[in-house]
Amino acid sequence: MDLQDQLKNLFPEHTPEPVKDSENSKKKLWLQDDPIICKYEKRKGKPITILEGYTGATEDFKKLAKELKTKLSVGGSFKDDKIIIQGDYRDKIMTMLVDKGFNVKRVGG
Repeated sequence: MDLQDQLKNLFPEHTPEPVKDSENSKKKLWLQDDPIICKYEKRKGKPITILEGYTGATEDFKKLAKELKTKLSVGGSFKDDKIIIQGDYRDKIMTMLVDKGFNVKRVGG
């Protein structure tokens, strides 16, 4: 007997409400025509990946930064309309952005 059956036994007259899809309720990010530039640099001897060129709302770009950092399990920051990710993750970031529908341009090595 699973949890649903137990709840039906406790509350026979209750009808469950349909669950709203959480992905559809999330606000979609604004997609732009110009590509997002993904480049690689070394600062103080450590590799970083920089994303720049997003022309949408700053809040959307911050949400994108947070999502990338959590999916890659790395640190990073959002400064001066740029996303800075610690490490060289250009390939993974580019595939994630292409899956979301963005145009991405790789700059550097």
